[in-house]
Amino acid sequence: MENRIKVLRAERDWSQQVVADKLNVSRQTINAIERGKYDPSLPLAFDLAQLFNCTIEEIFFPNGK
Repeated sequence: MENRIKVLRAERDWSQQVVADKLNVSRQTINAIERGKYDPSLPLAFDLAQLFNCTIEEIFFPNGK
């Protein structure tokens, strides 16, 4: 699944580590999600949406879109 996490991070000047710390996950988890190598659990997706003040649909979208 593709996502806009890297863009949303850049808009806030946050590192992967900052996002990871805010969500209580590892930096490697954020990296894997950004690269599309790992699809987050639904609770983590909701936490990401809340953190970035977006809907899940504004962050995540199917490959090829």
